[in-house]
Amino acid sequence: MGGDIALYMLGLLIVFILMGVHIGVALAICSALGVWLMVGFLDTALSILGNTAYEAVRKDVFAVIPLFVLMGDFIGRSGAAGDLYRICDRTLKRLPGRLAIATIAGNTVFAAVTGVSIASAAAFSRIAYPEMKKVGYKQTFALGAVAGSACLGMLIPPSILLIVWAVLTEMSIGALFIAGLLPGILLALLFAGYVIIAAARNPAIAPPFEEALVPLTKDEMRSELIGGLGILGLVLLVIGGIWTGAFTPTEAAGFGAIGALIIGVVKGMRWRDIVEAIFQAGRTTAPIMFLLITAQMYSKLLAFGGAVNYIQGLFLGLGADPWVIIAMMIAVWIILGMLIDSVSIILLTVPIFSPIAMALGFDPLAFAIFGILVIEAGLLTPPFGLLVYTVKGSVPDPSVTLGQIFAGSTPYFLLILLAALIVLLVPWLSNWLPTLML
Repeated sequence: MGGDIALYMLGLLIVFILMGVHIGVALAICSALGVWLMVGFLDTALSILGNTAYEAVRKDVFAVIPLFVLMGDFIGRSGAAGDLYRICDRTLKRLPGRLAIATIAGNTVFAAVTGVSIASAAAFSRIAYPEMKKVGYKQTFALGAVAGSACLGMLIPPSILLIVWAVLTEMSIGALFIAGLLPGILLALLFAGYVIIAAARNPAIAPPFEEALVPLTKDEMRSELIGGLGILGLVLLVIGGIWTGAFTPTEAAGFGAIGALIIGVVKGMRWRDIVEAIFQAGRTTAPIMFLLITAQMYSKLLAFGGAVNYIQGLFLGLGADPWVIIAMMIAVWIILGMLIDSVSIILLTVPIFSPIAMALGFDPLAFAIFGILVIEAGLLTPPFGLLVYTVKGSVPDPSVTLGQIFAGSTPYFLLILLAALIVLLVPWLSNWLPTLML
């Protein structure tokens, strides 16, 4: 009976989402109602869920999210992203489509200090797109490079999605962070390869150009060195500290936030900017924390009613090939990506999909990175691709349309799915570095 009730609540949850109810509220209502129906007493149900929420917020790992978000806000406000972009541009000047490749390279490094793709999309929409437009890049091609490469922020550590996945599945955050490095580099190389081939085949979309060699002033050179090298140093501090075991993920997040603050102050941030960054980090983090608490309640409902085992039995009882089941998961993730945000997709599906994947024999780390990649692709899918709307709202060009951004992002969407399949077929990409770390 518990399994049936859990499935009914899952159906009710889907109805709430389609009605536009906030995902956190829907999770809380369905969890409370489901547990109440199972135990028969409202006070007991509320007590069970209250203890679940209390135990959830007591975990140290919950401090990781606001600290990494704060680190990204400090770096975003310092202007270091612009410094990084200009350094990448000069380094890659001999390649076809160099400004688009510089955008990808900048996003690859910037992703390691932001944790969220939205920050990367907003920053490079203002920095990279105007430069590409100025030298005659095709609008659709330039917009696609900005939106597509911003997806790297959800894979390359520290990633909020990786943290959420680790909390739900009780995996090591550090292991997941390290597991995302090689797939993240692979994805960046796929993006860069696409740009080079596209620009070489059709120079009109990314015309080569010669710029006047204006030497940098001492102040400009100093600013770029502080911003660019500061970000690289911060990456080494955070990722290197976790990899070597010098820091736990929570400690690394704390040191990262302090390091980002120092970079910001040296770059010219003042007290007002610091306070605004702290407030913005709180505004970003609070909804995620609420979702995580209600997700823990939702997980308790699934476990209490035996719904996971029941659904797992349904999938495995089909007798279908494991790759057919994986294809069904991909379809669910992409459809949900058209409707809701990535964190909500993880909260809804991972408690169900992850045990099924383990029962099918897939590597836990490889499946986690695979799932993040597919969910990332949802950020670019119409009608509600979150990154597309972020780019639309951030580019300083009123002529840009959503259709242009969606069209330019399509090759990146396909490359993300290709990278996801490679990771699942070659799990070594995800588990080799964590194995060295442990």
